[in-house]
Amino acid sequence: MAQPVAFVTGASTGIGFEAAKNLAGHGFTVYAGARRVDRMEPLKALGVHVLPLDVTDEESMSAAVGRVLEERGRIDVLVNNAGYGSFGALEDVELAEGRRQFDVNVFGLARMTQLVLPAMRKAGQGRIINISSIGGKFYEPLGAWYHATKFAVEGMSDALRLELKPHGISVSIIEPASTVSEWGGIAAQGLLATSGTGPYAAQARQMAGALDSTNRPATSTAAEVIADAVLHAANSARPRTRYPVGRGARAILTLRRLLPDRLFDPVVMLVLKRVAAR
Repeated sequence: MAQPVAFVTGASTGIGFEAAKNLAGHGFTVYAGARRVDRMEPLKALGVHVLPLDVTDEESMSAAVGRVLEERGRIDVLVNNAGYGSFGALEDVELAEGRRQFDVNVFGLARMTQLVLPAMRKAGQGRIINISSIGGKFYEPLGAWYHATKFAVEGMSDALRLELKPHGISVSIIEPASTVSEWGGIAAQGLLATSGTGPYAAQARQMAGALDSTNRPATSTAAEVIADAVLHAANSARPRTRYPVGRGARAILTLRRLLPDRLFDPVVMLVLKRVAAR
C-alpha cells in the first residue's frame, strides 16, 4: 500500500512542528503548512513537504489542499493545529480581535476540514485530529475569547464525530495542558498590551506571568509528548475520541468534572498564582 498521507497545519513551531516530524518518522507522507514557511526548513531534511498556509485565507487553504490531492491523490489524516491565544479583558479586547481569534482557531479549522472531507468520503476512510486544549473544558480570567474558541472546537468535534462515522472517518481531539513553546510568551505580550494598564492591570500581570511560564520545562510539557498523542490518533486501529495529555491535564479535568463552579473558581486562581510565581 502507498504511504498514508498526513497534512499538519500550523507546523512552523511547537506541537505542529513536532507532530509533522513524528508522523514523517513513522511512515507517513507528511505535508506541513504554516504562514512562516522559513521556520519549517528543518522539516525538509526529514522528507516533509512544506507549503505556505494561512487558515484565514480561502485561496491559501484551497491551494494547499489542492496541491496535496494533485500530488498524492489522497489525504488520510488532517491535523488541525493552527491557532493562537488571544488574552485580555473582554471589556478591553476589540471585537475585530475576537473575530480574528475565531477565524483562526475555529473557522480555519472548519474550512480545512470541509476541504479534505470529499476525498476522505470518496476513499471511505480518514482521520480528523483537532488540537484543542484543556482550556476547552475550563477557563481562566482574561481568556474569554481564547477559551470560547476552544469550547467551540470541542463541541464541533463531537458533532463531527457522529456525522462522519458512517463514512469511515474518525475524529479525535487532543487536549494538551501547557506546552513548552513560544505560544505562551506571545499570548502574554498581547495580554499586557491589551489590559496591562487600567482596571484589569493586576490580573493581567498575574495572568501574563502564568502564560509566560509555559515556555519552561519545569512547569510545562514538551511538545514531543503532545506529538506522540497525535501519532496515536493517526496510527491506532482504534483511536480515542479525546487525548488529555501533558503535565496536570487529567487532574485538572477531573477536578473540573467533580467540583461545582464556586469551588473550582478558587482552584483556578490558586493554580495561576502558583504558576506565575515560579
